Amino acid sequence: MSQDSSSSDCSVETALTDAQRAKIERNRQRALMIRQTKHSYQPYTKKKPEKKQDKIPDGAIRLPGGLIDTNSGFLIDEEEALQEEEVAVVQDPGPILGGEMLRCLECGNDFQDSTLYKQFDHPVCDDCRDNENKHNLITKTEAKQEFLLKDADLDRREPTLRFLVRKNPHNPRWGDMKLYLRLQIEKRAMDVWETQEELEAAKEKRVENREKTKMKKFDKNVKALRKAVRSSLWTKDLSAHKHEYGTETYDEDRDIYSKKCTTCDHVHEYEKM
Repeated sequence: MSQDSSSSDCSVETALTDAQRAKIERNRQRALMIRQTKHSYQPYTKKKPEKKQDKIPDGAIRLPGGLIDTNSGFLIDEEEALQEEEVAVVQDPGPILGGEMLRCLECGNDFQDSTLYKQFDHPVCDDCRDNENKHNLITKTEAKQEFLLKDADLDRREPTLRFLVRKNPHNPRWGDMKLYLRLQIEKRAMDVWETQEELEAAKEKRVENREKTKMKKFDKNVKALRKAVRSSLWTKDLSAHKHEYGTETYDEDRDIYSKKCTTCDHVHEYEKM
């Protein structure tokens, strides 16, 4: 019975193709990498507090005021001596040996592993890699502005694009940059806009809308400026008006006397006793 089971296991092992073996080895390498990263850096694990005396350098003497005498002519702060920085150690998986060979899109030669394939899943060998022109990188902001792509086109549209995360060279305190392979961004733009003509038409339409928005804002500012200038030039006459009456007239039917102002047409009516 044991011989039959062993023979069946051997037949299953021999039935695996080279592609299946390569896939199994690749998954094993990824699992090992994840396991190493988990064990190498765990910043949120609670550690037991260590005694300060254990971390003081050999031969040093603790002095009052939080100072340490190193017996070498220097006095250092105790907090600086005890400060330690945790360093995350991440190891990249090694190349897969004995797996399925990949074919380079540029030269047509077979290769086993490359930087572009590892970082962006782009099958090009290291000898054909052109960082300056053909295989240069583009940031997420530049990709959205140049090819009119949205966040959903880059992050959620299938197949998802791989990217590198780097610190912003202009200011490290700003958010990290996402770097994409320009070839893959151009292909994704063609998937969204279908043709280069559609992309150019969308760019022209966006420029026209931007110009219209600028003109509306400019006209609004000019209108506000004219209103401000008119209001600054016009002054209200606050002086009291004095009537200058002309000759007196008498209405016999009403028995009323009246005088008319020569400047504002005001009529003053009155009676005489």
